[in-house]
Amino acid sequence: MSVRGRCAKVLPSELNKVCPERGDDPATHPRKMSDFEVVPNLQQSSSSVSKSRRKAHFPTGSNEKENLISWIPENIRKKECTYFVESSQTSDSGRIVCECGYLREQHLDDGAKPPIFLGKEWDPSRHIQEMPTDAFGDIRFTGLGQKTGKYVRVSSDTPPRVIYHLMTQHWGLDAPNLLISVTGGAKNFIMKPRLKNIFRQGLVKVAQTTGAWIITGGSHAGVMKQVGEAVRDFILSCSHKEGEIVTIGIATWGTVYNRESLVCPMGGFPAEYVLDEENQGSLSCLDSNHSHFILVDDGTHGRYGVEIPLRTKLEKFISEQTKVKGGVAIKIPIVCVVLEGGPGTLDTIYNAITNGTPCVIVEGSGRVADVIAQVANLPVSKITIALIQQKLSVLFHDTYELFTEGKLVEWTKKIQDIVRSRQLLTIFREGKYGQQDVDVAILQALFKASRNQDHFGRENWDHQLKLAVAWNRVDIARSEIFTDDHDWKPTDLHPVMAAALISNKPEFVKLFLEQGVRLKDFVTWDTLVYLYDNLAPSCLFHSKLQKVLLEEREHTAGSKMPRLQLHHVSQVLRELLGCSTQPLYPKPKHTERPRLSIPVPHIKLNVQGSSLRSLYKRSAGRVTFTMDPVRDLLIWAVVQNRRELAEIIWAQSQDCMAAALACSKILKELAKEEEDTDTTDDMLALAEQFEHKAIGVFTDCYRKDEERAQKLLTRVSEAWGKTTCLQLALEAKNMNFVSHGGVQAFLTKVWWGKLCVDNGLWRVITCMLFFPLLYTNLITFSREKRLQPMGCLTRLRAFFTAPVVIFLMNILSYFTFLLLFAYVLMVDFQPTPSWREYLIYFWLFSLVCEETRQLLYDPDGLGLVKMASLYIKDFWNKLDICAILVFIAGLTCRLIPSTLYPGRIILSLAFIIFCLRLMHIFTVSKTLGPKIIIVKRMMKDVFFFLFLLAVWVVSFGVAKQAILIHNEERVEWLFRGVVYHSYLTIFGQIPSYIDGVNFNIDQCSPNGTDPYKPKCPETNADNKKPIFPEWLTVILLCLYLLFTNILLLNLLIAMFNYTFQQVQEHTDQIWKFQRHDLIEEYHGRPPAPPPLILLNHLQLLVRRGLLRRPATHHKLKEKLEKNEEAALLSWEMFLKENYLQHQQCQEKENTEQMIRDIAQRVDVLAELLDLDRVKRTGVVEQRLGSLEDQVHQSAQALRWMMQALRGNGFSSGEDLPAVGSSRALDFKEADLEGKAEERRPPYHVLARNLLYPGSHTLRFPVPDEKVPWEVDFPLYDPPAYSADHKDMAVQDPFSLSLESLLKINYNTMDGLIDRQSFHGLYAVRDGLPLNPMGRTGLRGRGRLHCFGPNHALHPVVTRWRRNLDGSIIRKSLKKMLEVLVAQYPLSDVWALPGGSLEPGETLPLKLKWILRREFWPQFQNLLKQGTEVHRGYLDDPRNTDNAWVETVAVSVHFDNQNDVEMKRLNSFLQGCDPELCIRWQVLDKRIPLHANHKELLHKVSTLLGAYY
Repeated sequence: MSVRGRCAKVLPSELNKVCPERGDDPATHPRKMSDFEVVPNLQQSSSSVSKSRRKAHFPTGSNEKENLISWIPENIRKKECTYFVESSQTSDSGRIVCECGYLREQHLDDGAKPPIFLGKEWDPSRHIQEMPTDAFGDIRFTGLGQKTGKYVRVSSDTPPRVIYHLMTQHWGLDAPNLLISVTGGAKNFIMKPRLKNIFRQGLVKVAQTTGAWIITGGSHAGVMKQVGEAVRDFILSCSHKEGEIVTIGIATWGTVYNRESLVCPMGGFPAEYVLDEENQGSLSCLDSNHSHFILVDDGTHGRYGVEIPLRTKLEKFISEQTKVKGGVAIKIPIVCVVLEGGPGTLDTIYNAITNGTPCVIVEGSGRVADVIAQVANLPVSKITIALIQQKLSVLFHDTYELFTEGKLVEWTKKIQDIVRSRQLLTIFREGKYGQQDVDVAILQALFKASRNQDHFGRENWDHQLKLAVAWNRVDIARSEIFTDDHDWKPTDLHPVMAAALISNKPEFVKLFLEQGVRLKDFVTWDTLVYLYDNLAPSCLFHSKLQKVLLEEREHTAGSKMPRLQLHHVSQVLRELLGCSTQPLYPKPKHTERPRLSIPVPHIKLNVQGSSLRSLYKRSAGRVTFTMDPVRDLLIWAVVQNRRELAEIIWAQSQDCMAAALACSKILKELAKEEEDTDTTDDMLALAEQFEHKAIGVFTDCYRKDEERAQKLLTRVSEAWGKTTCLQLALEAKNMNFVSHGGVQAFLTKVWWGKLCVDNGLWRVITCMLFFPLLYTNLITFSREKRLQPMGCLTRLRAFFTAPVVIFLMNILSYFTFLLLFAYVLMVDFQPTPSWREYLIYFWLFSLVCEETRQLLYDPDGLGLVKMASLYIKDFWNKLDICAILVFIAGLTCRLIPSTLYPGRIILSLAFIIFCLRLMHIFTVSKTLGPKIIIVKRMMKDVFFFLFLLAVWVVSFGVAKQAILIHNEERVEWLFRGVVYHSYLTIFGQIPSYIDGVNFNIDQCSPNGTDPYKPKCPETNADNKKPIFPEWLTVILLCLYLLFTNILLLNLLIAMFNYTFQQVQEHTDQIWKFQRHDLIEEYHGRPPAPPPLILLNHLQLLVRRGLLRRPATHHKLKEKLEKNEEAALLSWEMFLKENYLQHQQCQEKENTEQMIRDIAQRVDVLAELLDLDRVKRTGVVEQRLGSLEDQVHQSAQALRWMMQALRGNGFSSGEDLPAVGSSRALDFKEADLEGKAEERRPPYHVLARNLLYPGSHTLRFPVPDEKVPWEVDFPLYDPPAYSADHKDMAVQDPFSLSLESLLKINYNTMDGLIDRQSFHGLYAVRDGLPLNPMGRTGLRGRGRLHCFGPNHALHPVVTRWRRNLDGSIIRKSLKKMLEVLVAQYPLSDVWALPGGSLEPGETLPLKLKWILRREFWPQFQNLLKQGTEVHRGYLDDPRNTDNAWVETVAVSVHFDNQNDVEMKRLNSFLQGCDPELCIRWQVLDKRIPLHANHKELLHKVSTLLGAYY
């Protein structure tokens, strides 16, 4: 027997060994019993709010340790036996033990026991006490890796809410979306390898995809071991963090082997646990593959099953919690999965079915699972004691002799009740569901239970859809929810659509769009605000929004953070899209905005304190829809970098090309600020993908119609801030798009203006120099090509306003300026400026005016500051400003006589800068333009090279100067010797004196006094010969030339070559991209060249300054009419659909995709071949069963014929031969789901439920075949129960003494009590009446008031369900009814307004509760006029062998909606209790009423021919 650790026995020295991080602490000493009371309120710790750091499978941090150490002892207890009572049994080692199973030394000190414990009998309620737990923390399995789990020892009386709080708040577990309770054999059993693999893979798949918790017994044996190995195999094959599966083991502390290693009063972090199966004996080890352990302690040792009550309560508590995920609030569903198992497993299944928990039975796993699976398809009437006995003899052949006759009866009754609830029972058959489909069976079981659950209206459909969304199982939603059984309105899907968007479930978004959800109806102003309110906190866009809100709060000097509005979103978007776009969401003028009024289903959506459902329940006629809902959703998805969502939404967009380019721009801007490199790469990849989409759509458009495609480039998009596709592409630097042939053709068209693009350049230059040639056919115009004649002035204006002509004239003007400037500098630079020099000044003034015009030209209203920043960003503008400023500086010096020469020098430098400006002019050339780009890139390499070169030049120069020359004090010669000479040495100008051979004393100054000669090197004072070490200077020179001439210069060449190779691949794209800037510049430039451009400036000044006319938009924008724009967008959307279809076809034709498809088909084929044996076996069994059935029928017919012949005297006197076998068929393959609903059972069912309602009394199990009193049942020994109703004036005695029973008169009126039955005379045995419907398993009167019949009245008040216009609503061609129902206090279900009749009363008390007293007589008249639909026995759970309920059900139907009596009834309905609810409810078979009341409703609907 293992030694049980006790807190009181742990010495400080031992404590240091167990808990090395804690020393001698007073908290480790025993407390008084009074200190061990459970704290009523949970002590909240700081860990309960730190949701962001929840990591369930990571080592516990120091703060978490402190929280656990302080919180767990205050809220969680263990149990200790405090009094030793010697047991008749001994331990495994033969030692004397207590009744609790522990040794004497494992108990607390006898001296501490109060006198109240003295006695001879051991009583757990008195001798077992609770005290703070001493085992909790992290558990690590020695020798099985570094993985750690969580564990805690808890009392068996611990409230489930405390354990749930521990798991979710302190262990860091997220609330589950599904609870999978796996039960079955606790001992190792053998499963077929194929079935084992199917179960493991399916269980792990459903847990991983739905975010479920798996709860098992936690030991390393049986089904728990199977679950642990399944989780282990999955974790080993999955490297990412999403592979973590929460597997919770709930075991009995007293049966855990090596549990003393877990005892640590201050917590084990970690506690080392050894898994030792060889020496565990009758105990069991914990399974190392579980992640969490809850060890239930009742103070005993070696007793299994202690954890079952707490596990049941915990599972029920968790299933009652609401999980909010992705905006959807769901009750956490629970499902029970059964493998193999024994008697305890049968009880677990029965309790689960009784509580409404769906169960999945894995057929083929053995024992109990196979017993239930093999009889699940049979009618309940055929599940007999003999059949169950036969099954048990086969499946429990080793332990069959332990089954007593009473046990067989109990098993038969429980299995009948389990099979009777077919909607909660799912049988997983290997050949039926196929490989790896256990997950589908589990989820289908939940949906089947939900569909068959009672509900009002469409609540269960909503519940199923919420489950599917929470689990992210779109396959289940397609197959189980969106079927022909229910018609979904698009508006019903709006809340779950929002939930799918928030939780990033693109497959569901796609499904809802397929089901008819229109984004135009879904996306409203408030919906967008709601979506942006629920951005992921880790999203970069979320942090940018928070900054905007903080700035607004600081600006308004408010203390409260302003509420997020769409104009805040627009502010951030404008930063990302660029200031060339207008705000997408203008700031509202009023604080109050119109609200939404879209009806939605009964679905609760809570995220961050707001409810989406409330958005759709506002006043009618006040909905505010956005301009472009697809755009809004697309932006919302893109800013969160949600690729799949963005692709799905983009496919719905109308202005798709602009949308793709805008998304590319947003993503590239966000990628610049994103800190996470993986996220940055994803953003850039998605941006490139959107660029390719835009290129693909534009390519299809350009092939179809070039002119309309080019209109798409310049069309002003209202939805995207009044910008154009071309502008968005330029802002995003989408070079691939801009370099597209169609875009370049458009730019060429713009470049040539109204001239035809096929005009030769020499023709244009000729006509520019000799403009009368324009009136010849030398130049062709686009209008003339379209056969439209042009006048003389029109031709002249069209020619000289073409950008290409303006460009050529500006080139001619610029060259003239440079030639004149050079002439003045070299030939005509006089002290007094000549007329040529004045002409240069005038020319420069025109250039300054043009630059000023470019700076102030603001057609989009961006403002002077923004225009200035955009102007400065351009490199060529910077060069222009530099040239003008240098020229002005030189001009200023030139006009001052004393600085005439410096002025000429500065003007010469300005001339150099003006010449460099020519490179920008030549960028338009397809030949020179790319080369200029390469030169610009190589300039960056030169700067990096100069840094390396400077290191060698300076190092060699300083060393050389220090070796050769002593104390050179002249700075200019010092600079020459260190830098200048060293630099020239690279190019071959080696100093003559460096080696001493060519030294000449006349070429230097010995003392450094000659300003025109360098100082001589170190020389001999006698013969004036150099004395410096020539060998050293030569070596340094050689090394210097080696590294600089060979290494560094070749490095520079290599850098140039790399840059050239790299840029050359994209030079064409870069040139095409930058070509736009030059074309746009000359497209909006005044036609006259400088200096004549001053005339255009003067004209512009008059128009804008004096006439106040608006600026003319010269940018490449075109505002289309609404009809034309709508037609163009429809055409674009049509071609986008073609593009997407073409992409899908290409993906299918892709080699890799074809290989994947072929591989998938091969897998399916292999699976079918693998299942062929199973299916053939099933077919053979089916055929054999059919043949056996036919033989059995033939044998019965022959037996009847032989008996008939014998009865007529044809007998030979010999015994009849045995013909056939009367054995019932055992195996019949049938589909459980497709089976028709069984007819009404012949015997009462509710009256035989094992647990009697309102008590802890268990009925004696009565199978169906033993219900009639005529059937002999020797084992029948029911318990007796009669409740004492202290509030009732009239009730029969609750004792079964014969003296008190003889006073009752049965089958007649007994005073005011009517003891006559509607079924005639009933039998009376031993002074007690017998239930006319048979045995119930309980004697006495139970909770009923009287022995014998207890009469009741149930009025069924109905009316037709009508539309607003008064017409009757029909379903399946039948009229629909509404029935009056009530929910009474302390009841969870609804009921008909009726109940038991008090002696002498004509109306039930419950009916009087809902009617005003003055209406009672009128209602009695309505009952007399009604139709009686039932009179007799009512199958009620309160019925017993000696007391039962008999009722009269009367149908009161109001056929006319204007019926006066119905209106009076509605007006007299009242609730005497505020908790009493009354309502008219649509009548169908799923209405949540008592089962026996639903039978009455069925009769009423049949009577009226209504839908049910």
